[in-house]
Amino acid sequence: MASVQKSIRLQEDIVKEIEQLARERGRDFTAMTNELLQEAVKMKRCPGIVFTDGTSGRRARIAGTGIEVWEVIGAYKSVGNDYDRLRKAYNWLTDQQLRAAVGFYQAYPEDAESLLERNDAVNAESVRKRHPFLPGGVY
Repeated sequence: MASVQKSIRLQEDIVKEIEQLARERGRDFTAMTNELLQEAVKMKRCPGIVFTDGTSGRRARIAGTGIEVWEVIGAYKSVGNDYDRLRKAYNWLTDQQLRAAVGFYQAYPEDAESLLERNDAVNAESVRKRHPFLPGGVY
């Protein structure tokens, strides 16, 4: 993605916070600031979505839940994009929470698609190759 240089004035305390986050994550100031801005823009456009750290990086989640957007979208696709069936599958979530996930996917499909593809690639053979030490019936 192309970058553009802009001059921006930041409050000292914000700069210190970003520098601290960058140090903690082994990133430089620019990369950390870009990540924070990207997430802030996405959350502003899609209320009800937050970003959290997971075992394999930062992911979009439905606020107030541990459910990642890509998981809901996988279910949504599996029911033929039928929103009523999705609501039944996730009956404990509010309509607003589900609409936030679907809306986020519509605005930023690339965020979920790569995770859906990775999930689809997991099968017994790929698990055997990656973890040959597992006993035969575990996978």
